[in-house]
Amino acid sequence: MTTDAPRLRTEGLRFLNRRRPVLARLAGWSLLEAAQTFLFGYAVARALDHGFLAGRTAGGLGWLAAAAVAVAAGAYGTGRVFRAVSELVEPLRDGLVRRVVGRALADADHAAVSRLTHQVEIARDTFAGLVMVSRSFVFTAAGALAGLASLAPVLLLVVVPPLVLGLGLFLVTLRPMACRQETFLAADEAVAEALDATAAGLRDITAAGAETRTAAEAETRFAAEFRAARTLARWGVVRVLAVAVGGRLPVILLLVTAPWLLSRGATPGDLVGALTYLMYALLPALQSLMQTLGTAGSRLTVVLRRLTERGRGPTGPEHTAPEGGPLDGVAGAPSGPGADPAHGAGNVMPPATTPQPVRRLRTGVRGGAPVREGAGWGKKPFRPAGPVQPAVELRGVTFAYGPHAEPVFQGLDLVVPAGGHLTVVGPSGIGKSTLAALVAGLLEPAGGEVRLCGEPVRGAVHRRALVPQEAYVFSGALRDNLTYLCPDPPPDPAVLASARAVGAYELLLRLGGLDAAVAPGELSAGERQLIALARAHLAPVPVVLLDEATCHLDPAAEARAERAFAERPDTTLIVVAHRISSARRADRVLVMDGTHAVCGSHDELIRCSALYRDLAGGWSQPAGALGDANGVHAVAGPGLPGDRGHVVAHRPVGQVQAVGDLGDVRPLGGE
Repeated sequence: MTTDAPRLRTEGLRFLNRRRPVLARLAGWSLLEAAQTFLFGYAVARALDHGFLAGRTAGGLGWLAAAAVAVAAGAYGTGRVFRAVSELVEPLRDGLVRRVVGRALADADHAAVSRLTHQVEIARDTFAGLVMVSRSFVFTAAGALAGLASLAPVLLLVVVPPLVLGLGLFLVTLRPMACRQETFLAADEAVAEALDATAAGLRDITAAGAETRTAAEAETRFAAEFRAARTLARWGVVRVLAVAVGGRLPVILLLVTAPWLLSRGATPGDLVGALTYLMYALLPALQSLMQTLGTAGSRLTVVLRRLTERGRGPTGPEHTAPEGGPLDGVAGAPSGPGADPAHGAGNVMPPATTPQPVRRLRTGVRGGAPVREGAGWGKKPFRPAGPVQPAVELRGVTFAYGPHAEPVFQGLDLVVPAGGHLTVVGPSGIGKSTLAALVAGLLEPAGGEVRLCGEPVRGAVHRRALVPQEAYVFSGALRDNLTYLCPDPPPDPAVLASARAVGAYELLLRLGGLDAAVAPGELSAGERQLIALARAHLAPVPVVLLDEATCHLDPAAEARAERAFAERPDTTLIVVAHRISSARRADRVLVMDGTHAVCGSHDELIRCSALYRDLAGGWSQPAGALGDANGVHAVAGPGLPGDRGHVVAHRPVGQVQAVGDLGDVRPLGGE
């Protein structure tokens, strides 16, 4: 605290020195307030002694009229004072905003939002209040003391000592109050940062079973803020005592010593004028000064120090989370004590787009038998000798985000056999991530049952790995990130094999090997996804859920990662897809449209599902000079499949030539 005080004073003096004309105008207009204070008490005393008590009513009224004129002049001066204060306050605020934004961009300051939206406004408002109150007290006190001296100098003997004592007691509390105020602000920032991290990681806190630990940490921070606030309040009591000594005690002494003052030459009018100075000038000014300078002044000092200090960047483990989403559960769970690798995580919050209202949602698929005879389960046929054993089973599942919300699923029945590869597709916000969270056990259905490997999902969370869209990578060794979900440390060859399988081996080499330190903020979203995919591939779980887990990878890298999981022995794979290629690679595809679901192979759904055809058409992307795996060509030209002579080579006039009239709205050439 003390190390920054000289720098703050230096910067403050420079700031004020550059605005000397503004300070001059401020002082000039403030003189009107001093004149008002002086004339008001003096006029009241003279109106009593030389007017009403002397039998000259007109004279008394004249003195009171002079007091009224003084009040009007003071009000005019106060209005001009506000303009001068604004010329000091707004440049201060602008400078602080520039400094906070600059430091946030340079140092990745995680408290920048609190500083910009809260602390800068504290500095602006308190600085304006300090200027107004301090200036008012100085000029008001000068006018009042000058008035007391002009009425009867003996009055100063009664008023000045308690006033000085109260001010001294007040000054003694300034430094402790500043320390306590800084402690309180630090505790407030800690609470804000903790709540921000907790809100962002609710999904993974639930999945990792860290609710108790998180609640205990939050309670500790709240308790620290409460203790700081209570200590600050105790010093506030001392501040109230200082106001009583400096402002109330002079009034009592003036009344008690009235006979003695009258015997020393003071008149009744002088006593009334002195009371006027005390009650209507000095006491309000002193209360405002102590309240503003004591609370807001120390607060301003602390806030300015925190806003202008250099080199203060985020520190501690709470600043190591990546910029996307904090945690991704089984494929990336919070590290440290209290985290349980047996638990997973996923998206427990509603989708970014509100799910469409659903009336009834059933797949009509039980057991996983192919729709068409001989369709099997794709490139990796699953033909067990005995009955099909389901790896994932949903029985009449109903789920809604709230008791009064339309259900996302109602009566959903779905079976994915062991070793199967299912891709889930549908429009955005239809409930695909919600389905993945239900299968992962992160959401509990309102009705029905979800089972993994024959067990209720809540008792089988150790049997699945969920990798959501925003992959979590924690600070530490790359080896720790990759092996976090393994109960026993796997050998290095197994770790490297998983990295090669999902396409993360080159990234591993580029980072410096398994023992290299990982800085999450220095990795791209795609690199974090590769690490999370390798972590899930290495995890000894039979069910893997990829919820848009490859959205930041290119199509080739995505295909490699999905094939790695599909070819892993004894693995059931469920993919929430964002590319048509993911659906083509799957054994079965589940199409969700918000009212019902259709399950089948890619070819079957192309024939029977209009929604799937629309999705497939919208997702198709050219992937080469001639076309992609789906037969979609980037450039129209003669000789391509489907050409009936109506497509001609490129030329300046045009690319497409119609053979006949299109007015009959019939398909051209039967296409």
